[in-house]
Order: sequence, then C-alpha cells, then structure tokens
Amino acid sequence: MAFHDTGELPAWRRPTAGAHRWPAALTVAVVIGLQLLLPDRLVLQPHWVLPGLSALLLVALVLLGPGRAAGDHRHARKVALSLVFVVSAGNAGSAVLLVGHILDGSIGDQAGPLLAAGAGIYLTNVVVFSLWYWEFDRGGPAARAAGTRQYPDLLFPQMTSPGLAPPEWEPGYLDYLYLAFTNATAFSPTDVMPLKPWAKLTMLAQSVVSLVLVVLVVARAVNILR
Repeated sequence: MAFHDTGELPAWRRPTAGAHRWPAALTVAVVIGLQLLLPDRLVLQPHWVLPGLSALLLVALVLLGPGRAAGDHRHARKVALSLVFVVSAGNAGSAVLLVGHILDGSIGDQAGPLLAAGAGIYLTNVVVFSLWYWEFDRGGPAARAAGTRQYPDLLFPQMTSPGLAPPEWEPGYLDYLYLAFTNATAFSPTDVMPLKPWAKLTMLAQSVVSLVLVVLVVARAVNILR
C-alpha cells in the first residue's frame, strides 16, 4: 500500500514527539548497580572507575535531554553513545575475565556465586545490546522522531501489520529491550527481523556472546555441583 500524504503515514514514518528517555536511563542505572555487585576478580580495576564514569555520563544525558528524545540534540547523542560504549566496555571486560577464569579453573568451587556473577553479566549484556539497537535503529531516537528514514533497519510486527497496534504506535525503548532479551535467550531473531547489515551483525554478535556465557557458566556450575 502506498502512502500519499503525511496524514496516511504510520507514526513510525512521520514526525512525532519522540520516545521518552527515562526507561533507558532507569535501565542503565540498574546496570550500574549490577556492575558494582560483581566481585573484584570479574571487573576491570579499579572497581569504581567504569561504574562511576557510567553514572556521570548518565547524569549528563538526563540533564541534556530530560524529556523526549527528539530534535537536534547532538551533544545528548554524543553523551548517549559514550555511555553505551563505557557500559559495553565494562561488561565485555567482565565477560572476558569470567570466561578466562572458567577455562583455567580458577573461578572457585561454589556454584551459587558463579551463577550469580554469570547472571549479572548476562543481564547486563542484554541491556547493552538493547541500547545499541535503541541508538542505531533508523539513526537513533531523535532521527526516528523526525521520521525522515523511509526504510526500517529493524522490522517490528506492527510495521508489517498496522492493525496490531494503535495508529500512534512507534517502537520505544522497551521494544528494543524485549528484542535484546529474546535474541539473547533464543540465540536468533524471534518477532523482530534485522534488515540492515549492521542490525544482522549486531544480533549475531549478541547471540554468540550469550551462547558462550550460558554454555560455559552452566557447564562449570554443573561440574562444581557434581
């Protein structure tokens, strides 16, 4: 079906007020807490540096864009990307350290702490990739609010079947969080399809990281319990 005027365009294809930032900001705050709870041997040292930097960037992002992610907020986008990068770097470091300790057998002899640490890194991995999807799908939240991108990078069911959602529907952060969670648990796309190369490669990377974490942590925990 072809659309001939702005009034006929779905919300995700025309200018809108933009999505709220607070769901993403709140989720990042939870991730910072998870980083602080990880044992010292599973985080880059000093322990407080990356969580502290993440917290400062989060505060700066909230101050720069306290409302909806719309308009030409270049500084807010730079801060947001820096925040995602720092959180990603911290979790990647923790994942590498965890895998290294599992492979050399130095992780300890208690399954409980191992599973707790693995779960923290796994959940942070979900959040990290949800932020990457949120920041890069069709140019980011501000670009999506402008409605200038004709073709989607990530195809949500509501885009192919508009009758499944209200006329004003457009993807928000929780949609990207759900995408990241299902991709991490199924190790493949579920209801949201990647169309652009960056989206396919990002989902591929997330599936690989999640698979390695799940297999190694569970296998090690089972071995300890035996």
